[in-house]
Amino acid sequence: MKVLVTGARGLIGSALLPTLAAEGHEVVRVTRSEPRGPAEVRWDPMAGAMDRAALDGVDAVVHLAGESVAGRWTDGKKRRIRDSRVLGTRLLAQAAAGRERGPRAMVCASAIGYYGDRGEERLTEASPPGEGFIVDVVRDWEQAADPARAAGIRVAHLRFGIVQSPRGGALRAQLPLFRLGLGGPVGSGRQYLSWVAIDDVVRAIEHALRDDRLSGPANVTAPEPVTNAAYASALGRVLRRPAVLPAPTPAVRLVLGEFAGELLSSRRVLPERLVETGFEFRHPDLDAALRHVLGRPA
Repeated sequence: MKVLVTGARGLIGSALLPTLAAEGHEVVRVTRSEPRGPAEVRWDPMAGAMDRAALDGVDAVVHLAGESVAGRWTDGKKRRIRDSRVLGTRLLAQAAAGRERGPRAMVCASAIGYYGDRGEERLTEASPPGEGFIVDVVRDWEQAADPARAAGIRVAHLRFGIVQSPRGGALRAQLPLFRLGLGGPVGSGRQYLSWVAIDDVVRAIEHALRDDRLSGPANVTAPEPVTNAAYASALGRVLRRPAVLPAPTPAVRLVLGEFAGELLSSRRVLPERLVETGFEFRHPDLDAALRHVLGRPA
């Protein structure tokens, strides 16, 4: 296929592109910089600017771009989190809908933040949304693809869990403390953490590109979510370091402000749609997944 990809330099995009290329797909990267050749196209989602003719002859779009949610949520940060997702998705959806020889499928990044803080409730794609800033962002983010849906384009929203990779995201941020033996549970440790190995994220995207049955939301999380305390213990075992020093809730809120809610929220999310459409996880076990991504022997 010929696949147009946004967010190609991000954590997921940088893992996805070599795999797509190795399987013989032609990849066109969407970038904010000046294009360096025919394999790149420039866009400015905040200004609604893009060479829409670049979508001619494209079979599918993989849309991964978006401002990181990590860090203190100032008003400006929250605006960038929302606008980078909603405006970018709307621009791509409108552009794809307006081309006669445009893509047949859009695979869009989304987030399990849609479900909010739900304790021990088992959550599937049929579960209603929760409440809060990220919930509203995800709802608007997914609705922004409506122009593509209305034009008959298949749109899949992959609601990613906590991606496990030493190259970025939560795992990379935690590794220095855990390697020093200073890691441990966050808050009570009882909140559920829905994780997924980076390899399975890439494979889920490939699955969504191929399988016409996959449209609408699909949770991309390992089949067995764990509590935050269990996650800390697993990471400690893999690194062979103690992992018993908790980060108390008041301290987390003091340091991170509103963003702390994302670390303290409990989301027990299950990948029902992926499993229904025949997807098989290569790394369903947390200990084994961490050993794999960190290159640690059993």
